[in-house]
Amino acid sequence: MGTISLSDFEDVKIPVPWGHISGRWYGNRKERPILALHGWLDNLGTFDRLIPLLPDYIGILCIDLPGHGKSSHLKPGMFYNVYDYVLTIPTVMKEYGWTKVSLIGHSLGGYLCFLYGSLAPHTVDMIISVDILLPLRNNIDYMAQSIEKQLVEVERQKEGNYNEPPSYTTAQLEKVLAKGSYNSVFPELAKHLLHRQLIKSKLYPKRFYFSRDGRVKNYHYMDIDEGLGREMAKQLKMKPFLIIKGSRSPFLTLRSHEAILIMSENNPHFELYEVEGGTHHLHLHAPEECARYIVPFIQHHRPPALTSWSLTGKEDQLAAKEYKSQQRRLFSWGKKKRSKL
Repeated sequence: MGTISLSDFEDVKIPVPWGHISGRWYGNRKERPILALHGWLDNLGTFDRLIPLLPDYIGILCIDLPGHGKSSHLKPGMFYNVYDYVLTIPTVMKEYGWTKVSLIGHSLGGYLCFLYGSLAPHTVDMIISVDILLPLRNNIDYMAQSIEKQLVEVERQKEGNYNEPPSYTTAQLEKVLAKGSYNSVFPELAKHLLHRQLIKSKLYPKRFYFSRDGRVKNYHYMDIDEGLGREMAKQLKMKPFLIIKGSRSPFLTLRSHEAILIMSENNPHFELYEVEGGTHHLHLHAPEECARYIVPFIQHHRPPALTSWSLTGKEDQLAAKEYKSQQRRLFSWGKKKRSKL
């Protein structure tokens, strides 16, 4: 069994009323893939270093969320919010006729996986969340500033090319992206996110600016208190759910603790691991460490289709016994990690 080649993909465009959702389908395109959702202000390039470590019998459909990457921007007068973003998942499912979906998400994408899974658990067979569960707390000051900044961006966009966003050289872009991510994305890895979100400046020919919609910077996300988080977690308490946390990241906070306990209670399909030294974009700067946990999780919950029976009954039983023993060891280790949250 090999791994997915990053050059083995098909570009896709999923039609939506405001344009299209852009994506790349990597690996196996004959069976239902895993749907991959990136984080806020990122794009599908965030998975560039993880994809080549995943088993090639499975496909990975990575999409750019609306307003990000190469996906269409919303029409003027509309604003971005988490309620509309979560609808991206059933939109993709409908396009391909899926009745089930397997999900992997980072940051905003991971939150969308958790939110959608709690709303439609009967359609979800597996969730992998990178460094998030419940979002960080919202507050009235952020909401007020968001409205004001949205209106400023609307006025800027009315002026079109006469008022371009700030533009930068390629070297500057790497530093700007790193700073904007609070140094979660290292400058030398910024290229994985830049190749899908740059437009050449018409004012300064040797410079580029970000193509993402400026309105996404101030999108509205739902503030989930602990009570709602508990109810959401109850809908997923027996679902295969993997969480990977970066030890240096503040995004998986204590307020997620109770939801994690609910999902893990008596659930042999729940796993939680911490990558030592990992920042919020740990799947980008430490993909091998993430793959150590993601690959066996995928192989167990989305195994390759059996084309022949090569094991005798006794060998089959021994293999199953060994796997269960391995899972018990992993689950016990994960519980110790959860106790530190």
